[in-house]
Amino acid sequence: MHRTLNGILRSWCAHGLLLTTSVFAPASLHAQTQPETDRRRLLDQFSESLQELTARVSPAIVQVLVTGYGPLEEKNKSEASQMGRQHNLGSGVILESDGYIITNAHVVRGAQRVRVLLTPRSTMDSEVRSGIGSGGHLPPLMAKIVGVAPSMDLAVLKIDAKGLPTLPLADYDKLKKGQLVLAFGNPEGLENTVTMGVVSAVARQPDPDSPNVYIQTDAPINPGNSGGPLVDTQGHLVGINTFILTESGGSQGLGFAIPSSVVQFVYEQLRKFGRVHRSIIGVQLQEITPGLAAGLNLKRQEGVIVSDVLPRGPAEKAGVKIQDILLTVSGRSIGSVPMADMIISTKPAGTIVKVEILRGAEKVTLEIAVSEQKSDAEHVADLVDPEKSLVAKLGVFGVEIDDKLAEDLEDLRIPSGVIVAATSADMASADADLQAGDVIHAVNGKQIETLDGLRAALGSVPAGASGVLQIERDGKLIYVAFEMD
Repeated sequence: MHRTLNGILRSWCAHGLLLTTSVFAPASLHAQTQPETDRRRLLDQFSESLQELTARVSPAIVQVLVTGYGPLEEKNKSEASQMGRQHNLGSGVILESDGYIITNAHVVRGAQRVRVLLTPRSTMDSEVRSGIGSGGHLPPLMAKIVGVAPSMDLAVLKIDAKGLPTLPLADYDKLKKGQLVLAFGNPEGLENTVTMGVVSAVARQPDPDSPNVYIQTDAPINPGNSGGPLVDTQGHLVGINTFILTESGGSQGLGFAIPSSVVQFVYEQLRKFGRVHRSIIGVQLQEITPGLAAGLNLKRQEGVIVSDVLPRGPAEKAGVKIQDILLTVSGRSIGSVPMADMIISTKPAGTIVKVEILRGAEKVTLEIAVSEQKSDAEHVADLVDPEKSLVAKLGVFGVEIDDKLAEDLEDLRIPSGVIVAATSADMASADADLQAGDVIHAVNGKQIETLDGLRAALGSVPAGASGVLQIERDGKLIYVAFEMD
């Protein structure tokens, strides 16, 4: 069995020190060459361990092939923007052996058809291909979009397969700056590729207008790597590679991955509900500036302060007060608002989090039960009756749009139909790529206004026959083709 990479690195450093000291001490030629031999042996062991790790991880990596519509590049600025058929490539990771895959939401954005290419178990070597993205010897498998979380840029896919290799998730709290990591994926469609680097920073907020926190790495990441894993030396997924900061279009050592804690939370939410329930504790947080610290006579010149407490919310019930300074959440030091938001928002509703605050000169520890944050449209799921709302032939839970609901959904193009409140990923159903929030307006041209009307229209489509749904998604009317099981 190969020695662990961590053990080899420690031993390598020790021998490196021995080699350095030997230069300054009188020794025989044999004594001078022995450390060099030991170092070569350690290098060989290190290389073999990397090969073993790559062979173990690679089968759980997939290539995601997406066909859909999107904006075409403008050759002339005077020309009007046009939409056209597009083919996109990305990567994904198998998280469950029965075919559940995590990838980036932007990989499947606008998708009409999603296919997945598995990495063959027979060989882990990247073979010579006649064309980029040819994908090896295994045929592509059709994939269903279980759910999408656009704000967190994650999506869950499902393929019809069993006994697949998977990757376990790493503990994000144990991730360290300088830790060795490997990035797997299909950059520019070149399947089964691995690159190596280190964790440049454990928590970064590249966009000040976005609360999302990322892992920064210098492991080369390029277009096509999106959705692939960032892996530690134990073969555990520490993050999902998402984007790069670049001026050339290629890797410049500034790659960013979604942390494993966020991946786990979003995956479980999408897997269960088809959408994400973000959690809150009912406070407004701000980062402390020198001016804020001086004006409020604060004991700390940096960190996070509570600027508002929601009346009757979890934080107020626990005893949090305005002007409290947030020190830790769940044992993790808080130095920025995004870090606090990431920890809190990824806790399941009802979870008790321990919060340490500074109130004046006194440190206070409180326990707060997080609650679910609801947007104007998310309350649709609360209207679901599991027995009455299920549309079995589509594998979704639907809610009829009445006048009151139409008012809440003020951006609706057509104020009627059936809105998809959630998907049922575990149910055999027609292969229709529906997402939570989609509104079904017609089946094969027949207008739909009620759940019974939707079920009747679907019932008239014979098994094995094709059908077409007219749906409204993000303010746009589109057709979704399906085949009735």
